[in-house]
Parts: sequence; structure tokens; C-alpha cells
Amino acid sequence: MALVEVLSATQTEQRAEADRAHSEALSAQQTNPIIAGLSAHVTKRWQSAKTAKMIPEQRMLKCLRQRNGEYDPEKLADIRMMGGSEIFMMLTSTKCRGASSWLRDALLGSGSDKPWTLDSTPVPDLPPEVLIMAQQALQQAVQMVIQNTGAPPTQEAIKAEFERMRDESMRFLHDEAEKRVDRMEKKMEDQLAEGRFIVSLSDFIDDIVTFPTAVFKGPVPRKRKTLEWKGNGLVPVDKVVLEWERVDPFMVYPAPWASSPHDGFFIERHKLTRTDIESMIGVEGFSEVALREVLKNFGTSLTNIADSGGIDQQVATATEKPTAQTEQTQDVVDALQLWDDVPGKALSEYGMKEVKDLEKSYPCEVWLIGNIVVKAVLNYDPLGRKPYYTASYEKVPGAFWGNGVADLIRDCQAMCNAAARALSNNMGISSGPQVGVNVSRLPPGVTVTKLYPWKIHQFQNTDYQDASKPLEFFQPESNADELMQVFEKFQTLSDEYSGIPRYMTGENTPGAGRTASGLSMMISNASKSIKSVISSIDQHVITPLLERLYQHNLRYSQDPDLIGDINIVAKGAMSLVAKESAAVRRNELLQIVLNSPMAQQIVGPTGAAELLRENAKLLDINVDKIVPSAEKLQKQLQDAQDQAQKIAQAALQPEREIIEFQTGPDGEVTGATKVKYLNPAAQGSKGGGLSLPSPPVPHAAPTQADGTPKGGRQNNHMKNVATGTTG
Repeated sequence: MALVEVLSATQTEQRAEADRAHSEALSAQQTNPIIAGLSAHVTKRWQSAKTAKMIPEQRMLKCLRQRNGEYDPEKLADIRMMGGSEIFMMLTSTKCRGASSWLRDALLGSGSDKPWTLDSTPVPDLPPEVLIMAQQALQQAVQMVIQNTGAPPTQEAIKAEFERMRDESMRFLHDEAEKRVDRMEKKMEDQLAEGRFIVSLSDFIDDIVTFPTAVFKGPVPRKRKTLEWKGNGLVPVDKVVLEWERVDPFMVYPAPWASSPHDGFFIERHKLTRTDIESMIGVEGFSEVALREVLKNFGTSLTNIADSGGIDQQVATATEKPTAQTEQTQDVVDALQLWDDVPGKALSEYGMKEVKDLEKSYPCEVWLIGNIVVKAVLNYDPLGRKPYYTASYEKVPGAFWGNGVADLIRDCQAMCNAAARALSNNMGISSGPQVGVNVSRLPPGVTVTKLYPWKIHQFQNTDYQDASKPLEFFQPESNADELMQVFEKFQTLSDEYSGIPRYMTGENTPGAGRTASGLSMMISNASKSIKSVISSIDQHVITPLLERLYQHNLRYSQDPDLIGDINIVAKGAMSLVAKESAAVRRNELLQIVLNSPMAQQIVGPTGAAELLRENAKLLDINVDKIVPSAEKLQKQLQDAQDQAQKIAQAALQPEREIIEFQTGPDGEVTGATKVKYLNPAAQGSKGGGLSLPSPPVPHAAPTQADGTPKGGRQNNHMKNVATGTTG
């Protein structure tokens, strides 16, 4: 039973008036020259990119089916026409799993490490205020020399003093740069953790071994609902966070002539739910009027213009997802996000007042849902960059689409499948004897179709003199050995083509790595191919992504201590070989420092503490609770030095006042007297003073079982009043 909303005449009129106002606002907005022109521009770009991607889409479908262990529809139809086995050997899946595991070990490590780090530049830039302070200090030093000597210093002395002050300033700047690097690195690490960077990078690795090209995106500001502590409880609040995500290669459409997302225009296709569209309301750049019109017509009149020749249904079939077009129309709607450089003249004709130079191109971002433009803004990046990064397992020079593991071993996979099908058919045929039947010798109405033990066969003679046997048995020839050799040959070639040997996936290979050094050499040689993949990811994904995040923090962060001269270091390829080796060498250096007095004297306590800190970082523990910071360690050393100076000064005083305890026959303390003695260490400085003998060494006051002195007195039998130490 449905509920019907009952409205008064006034309410009905008000709602109708609101609908008319909304329709008029949308009509005025969409018929604006800028909006109507951009809608046509997006549609034109989409048709061009969709046509150019038809062949790469079929390649990606082959890769997806190949990893899933499925034949292409045309190949499967040919196999079924000929009959026999439909077996598919999961060679591609094994190689993809091995490659993705290898990449995860190098890029993600054990989970406590990260595939990047920040480092200060070798020569930090000198801020202007530091130069001014150095000049002022140098002027003061020159004036002090003039006051003390009455003559100005020589040019050589001034130059030497300036160089000394400059070196001190550079050391100070380097230390300050290291602190700023640590602050920025922690901030960026927190941003990446909140933006699901590691999870998205793991999905990206699966794409790079499966498809010709993998696509990564970020940072993208999005409004998310999170829980924050307000007063006495958790309260849901809307918060704009930076996010990173893996982009489905089926959903990206580069320019036909592009070799990267930054060449020409770039289109990302989205499938949006009602919730996705509702979350865009209130986000800067999106038109609320247009978004509400999309929600009003959601699942009804909007046309999914992005369906390119049924590719959605083919992908859904390969991934075993529902393919009912009606359900997709009701649940999601297509959206096209275009990133393009539009000439200023065209933008001026569209009506954009921000355009100043008509001959210059301006980077823009336009969202189109159906025929409704929901967003049209200039690219927010000051350099006009698109937030997309691509990498391939094997890069094809000058091409956007490279080669994945499935592409590299496609022929090997096909030959292994053919050998496996022939082997299966041959084994089935040759598994038992074949029987030939002379049907003329069978009685009427009798047919021989099955054989089983103890079966009785009846035959009859014919009028013709037929000397052939009624039943004739023969054994078909088995070709299993030859087919297995063919299979193993192409399986071995797949190791060479993919660069993923079988022993790297845990398979026991006879003769491989009989010694530890031999196995290490094979792994080192095999890692050369995977290191090229990791270097490509470092160069084209990790480094530009982190540079963009770092520049975003510099632009929008309110903390001045984060600003510094910083280099981005993507250490994925380096960590594959050097990570464990560096840890071993660092530990060896630490042992040398701890066991060598001369090394301790050279590096000092601060150097040894720095080595301890670096080694402790590898253990995933709180380093600050184990090794004190450089400032705290310096303070401890200074306090110890001050205490030693106080003791030395007290030892040089002319007289010392010492408390001497007297004990009775039973060992109990009976009294104490103050005795002044001349300090022997200070006798040389007294001139002709009277020398008194050194004070006698007192006996320790007797103590009870609990350690307290007998007679209830404190167990400090003699105390140096001048120094406060026991004497």
C-alpha cells in the first residue's frame, strides 16, 4: 500500500513555482555560450578518443580473459566445433601473481617501510635573512678588532672570517633543512595513509602486470563524511581530504596521438550512483542546479552516451558481473571528465572572462553527464598538469599503451594451451583399446556400443565367404612424451619473455641454485628485468605524485616550518637490492664504533647516537623512547661537563671542611666533629703556606642489616661540605 502526499492548493502552487524556477535556472545555465560550447567540445573529443581506443580495448579484454583462464569467444567457438578438450593452462595467472608479488616486495616492503623518502639538497639555499645576519656579524667582528687593536684588520683576515662564518651558516642550514625534511615527510606520510595510497598502489600493481598500461590518480580533493570527537561524543562531519586511487584502464581515453596523459586531451569515464552525485553538491566547481537536474532525471531520461560498442557488457562478462542494461541504467549513470587545453579565442567565444590572451591555450576541466555540463573550470594546477600517472610493464616508445605480462607471453600461452588440449585428447583416445565391428556378422537388431567385463558377443555367419573377424581390437598410439616436451619448451620460453623465472615463484627447478652463491647470482640476473619495471614506476608515478603533493602542501599549508629545499627520492628500485645490504653495512659500522676507542673518539657520542637511531628505525619501534635526540644528548653532555668542572674547581680550594665520625668499642657512632684540612692539590698555589698532613682516611661507619648506620645516624660517615660529595 503506497502513501500519497496530500498538499494544499497553496503548497501545490509553491512547489510548481519552485520547479519552474529550477527549470529556468538550468535552461539559462546550459544555454549559456560557455556551457553549450563546452558540451559540444566534450562530445567531439569523446567520439575521437572512443574510436582510437577500440583496438586497445580488445587487447585489454584478451589480457583480462587470459589471466582469468578463459578463451576468447571466437577461439572457444572453433574449439567446440572441432570437439575435444577445452582445458586452459593458467600460465599467465601464475606469471602475473609472481610479478605482482615481486613488485609489492620491492615497492611496499614489509608494511613498515614506504617506497619513498625525502632528502635535503646537497647545498641548501641561503635565505636572505641569514645573509643579512652574517654580514652584520662580520661588521661587528671588524669593529671589535678596531677597538682592541686600534687598526682595521687586513683583507685576508676579513676574508678568512667571512669564510668561517659562511661554513658555520651552511652547517646550520643543513641541520635546519634536515629538521624540516622530517616534518614534511611525516605530514606527507599521514596524508598518504588517510588517502588510501598504499591500498590503491597495490591495486595499481595488479593492473600493471595484467593490462598494457596501468593508471594512477591523485591527489584529488574529495568531500567525505568522517567521525570526529566533539565535546562528549563522536559526531559525523563533512571533511575534504586528499585521495589517491587506481583508475580502471577500461575507463580512460587518451588522445589518439598521446604517449602519456599529459599529451593532448585526456578523458576519464565515471559510473556514478545517486550517492556519488549527491556528494558533489557543495563541492567547489560543481553546479548545484545542474547536479539536482541530474538527480531529478536519474535512471529515466539521461542517456549513457559513454557506452562504446558494448564494451561494458564484454567487460562485465569477463569479470562475471551482472550485464543487464536496465539495471545499470537504474543504478548508475555515465559521466565524462575531460582535461584539455582549449585555445583562449574559443574560451572567449564561450564567455569565460578569465581569458586575457586569445592566442594562448588554457587548461580546463569539464564534467558532462548526459548532455548536462555539471562542472566547467580552469585547471586548478598552476602548471596545468593532469592528476594522472601511467606506467607499463614494458614501455613501448612513443605509445600510450605498452605491454603487460599477458601480452608478452600470449603466444607461449596459446602454444601451451594447444599442447595441453592435444595431450588431453590423445590421452583420452589412447587410454584404452579401440574396437572395430563387422556389422554384417551381427544378428538382426543387435548393436555393439559398449564394452564391459564378461560380456558375451553373438555373431552369425553370412552367405558370403567373409573371413574377417567380427570384432577387431587395436591400441592407438600415445604421443604424450612429445606433447609434454612441446609444453615444457614454451613454458620455459615464457620465463624468458616475461622475466619471471619459475624459481622466483617457489617452484623447484632441477639444477637451479645448487649453491647459495649460484642461487644469489640467478636471482640477481632475474631481478634486472623487474628493476626496469620498478624504475619506470618510480620515475613516472611515485616521484611526480609526491612532487605534486609536496607543492600542494607548500601552497596551502599554514606551517612555515614545512618549507624547505627538498628532493623527492623514490627508492623502489634501490630497495630491491640495496635495502638489506645497507642495513648489514650500517650494523657493521655501528659495531666498529662501539668496539673501537679510537672510532668513539672520532665520531663522538652524537655520531654513535645517530647510528643507533638509524638502526632502530628498521625495527618499527619508537626511536625517540630509546635514543635521545641530538639536542637532548648535547644537553646531557654539557651537564656532565659542567659537573666535572665544579668538582675540579672544588678540588683546587685551599681548605676543605670534613665531617669525621667517632665510633665506640661496639662500633656504634658516638659523635662527629668538623675538621679543616689543607687541600694537598692546592698546596702549590699557596706560596709559602704551612703544609699540613693529608687527612686520615676514615673508617666506614658500621651499619645494621638494613643498611642504616647503627645508632640511627645516616650512613655518610664523612661528607665534604665544600663540594657536597662523600670524602
